[in-house]
Amino acid sequence: MRIDAHQHFWKFDPIRDHWIDDTMRDIQQDFLPHHLAPILRQHHFDGCIAVQADQSEEENRFLLKLAAENNFIKAIVGWVDLQAIQVEERLAYYAEHPVIKGFRHVLQGEPERDLMLSPAFKNGIRQLAHYHFTYDILIFPDQIGYAETLVKAFPNQKFIIDHLAKPSIKSQDILAWKRDIASIAKCENLSCKVSGLVTEAHWKNWKQQDFTACLNVVFEAFGSKRLLYGSDWPMCNLAGGYGKAMSILENYTDKLTVTERQDLFGGNALRFYNL
Repeated sequence: MRIDAHQHFWKFDPIRDHWIDDTMRDIQQDFLPHHLAPILRQHHFDGCIAVQADQSEEENRFLLKLAAENNFIKAIVGWVDLQAIQVEERLAYYAEHPVIKGFRHVLQGEPERDLMLSPAFKNGIRQLAHYHFTYDILIFPDQIGYAETLVKAFPNQKFIIDHLAKPSIKSQDILAWKRDIASIAKCENLSCKVSGLVTEAHWKNWKQQDFTACLNVVFEAFGSKRLLYGSDWPMCNLAGGYGKAMSILENYTDKLTVTERQDLFGGNALRFYNL
C-alpha cells in the first residue's frame, strides 16, 4: 500500500490562518479531500495521513469528519494541549477514535525554544504511550538538541521528525544540522518524514541537486526502515505542485531496491502509525 504520510486540509480563514501570509497567495484558499483525491490517484497512492494545521481541538473534529466521509484518509495526527492538567482525560477520549494515531504541536513557532523539555510538556508526552499514540516533532534546526533530549527521555515512545527538521536548503548552510541529525538519529524510537523539502528551497527556481546533500544525510542516518515519504500538500503548491515536488524523491531513490522504495512510499508509514 502506498501512503502519503504528511498532508493538510483546511477551509481558509485569513484570521485563524494568519501564518499563510501574502507571500503564500497560492495557498490562500480551501484545500479539501475532493481536491486531493484525484492527485493521490494520479500518483498511485492508496491513502494519506492528515496532519493538524491549527492548534485546537476543533481541528480534530474537522479532520475526524473528513476521515469519516473519505476512506482514503487512513490516519490523523491531531492536536491536544499536552501541558493541560486534564491531558490524560483528553487522550482517553481520543483513544476512542481509532483513526487518530498521534499528535503534534508547532514547536518550531514557540518563543521558548526548549518548551518540549518543560515538566508540563513532558508530562503530556509521558501519557501518549499509554494509549499507543505517536508524536510528530515539528522543529527548526536550532531545536534538534532539545528534541534529542526529549526522545531519549522516553525510549518507549514512538517519535517522528517532520520535514527533516527543516534544514536550510536555500542557503545550503547545513553543517550544524547535519551533525545534530546524525546524533538524534541514533535514537531507535525515532523516525523521520522526508517531506517539506521544496518549501525550504527557492520556491520558483529550485533544482534536483539542491536537495542531494540533505537527502544523503537522512538516508545514511536513518536507513531505509525509518524514513516516510510525505508530500506536505498543499504547501508543496508554493514550489511547483505535488508531482514536481514528488519527483525529487522519485529521482533520488531510483537506485534503491524495490523493497526500500516500497518502505519509503508506504510500508514504513503503515508500521509507524499502525494502520
